[in-house]
Amino acid sequence: MLVFYNGKILDLESVAISPFDRAFQFGDGVYEVIRYYPSEFFKSELHINRLKNSLKEVGIPYNNCDSIESNLNELIKLNNLTDEVSIGYIQISRGYHIPRRHYFDDGMEPTVFMYVEKYPARLEEMTNGVKIGLEEDIRWLRCNIKATSLLANILTRNKAVRKELSEIVWHRNGIITEGTQTNIFFVKNGELFTPLLSNFILPGVTRRVVLDLCGKNGIPFTERNITIDELTKSDEIFLTSTTAEVTPVIEIEGTNVKDLKPGPISRILQKEYSKLY
Repeated sequence: MLVFYNGKILDLESVAISPFDRAFQFGDGVYEVIRYYPSEFFKSELHINRLKNSLKEVGIPYNNCDSIESNLNELIKLNNLTDEVSIGYIQISRGYHIPRRHYFDDGMEPTVFMYVEKYPARLEEMTNGVKIGLEEDIRWLRCNIKATSLLANILTRNKAVRKELSEIVWHRNGIITEGTQTNIFFVKNGELFTPLLSNFILPGVTRRVVLDLCGKNGIPFTERNITIDELTKSDEIFLTSTTAEVTPVIEIEGTNVKDLKPGPISRILQKEYSKLY
């Protein structure tokens, strides 16, 4: 595998990251994942703008974001993925600091890493729907930053896998926030609802695209706080993310969503989304 590391394209085996890198020691970094559909990266501008915002929020001074897409395209070519549905991963840490200290110095040189990999669409899940669970959200208060410090996500995601669930969706004091890797939507009486963006929710690129599609297709939608009770009594539920696209939910916490089949609005949005790439 050929990867991008600090301005150079290298064999993965040639990359040497310092054990004093702050991403390794503190999770002090940000990242982004962009879907590649032959022959381009999907909504790359939105992803890179979100990355820029994450960098700004945590104070990492990296000014070469505008070259990211060209670097990813080069990796796609060199790794022979031009004709494959893939993903591009970008991670930028604050850099390394010796000795280890919780504070950081101004002017540190960020560590920049990118790679690409084949990542087919989850067609079975998108076609048949998935089962999800619910859990109290115990993460920090800046979930709107796409940071590499994902321990809570990892532990909850692992719990989902062990329970044979596709996702676990979090809530705070009875109000739905998001999934470990997804945003969530539900439909009631023909209207679409999704949690209002806040510091508890990552502003998903796919979430934004879906809302734009609702506007173009005359599907009424509202962004507001959503209770657990509302979610479990909905007519349709679906998840969105870069890799999940629009994935219907057919069961939540052991309770069937309608007739255990993806609903009509989910199907419309899947179809319209697929027209974009």
